[in-house]
Amino acid sequence: MTSAELAAWLKVRDADEETEPLPEEAGTPTGQHVLAILQKRRTDLTDDDVRVMHKVVDTVDDLVDMENEPEPESTPEDTRRRHRLMTLGHDPLKP
Repeated sequence: MTSAELAAWLKVRDADEETEPLPEEAGTPTGQHVLAILQKRRTDLTDDDVRVMHKVVDTVDDLVDMENEPEPESTPEDTRRRHRLMTLGHDPLKP
């Protein structure tokens, strides 16, 4: 996902019928950190940014492995897994 797509997803995910979160407060702390990383130039990345992205890659790998297990049809768990992946900046439905 691009930084714009992730920012929009984090806002939508945390919004409810009557309120919308402030942009800097939308999403999980990890999602916010990933968004900040995506908005940086590569030369501006810190060691902490690299650690966070390694953790995110490991989490995405684990969730995608679970997704690849054969199931007869789509379940609510699939939707929750996709939403969790999207919160980390990965949309499994995008090529």
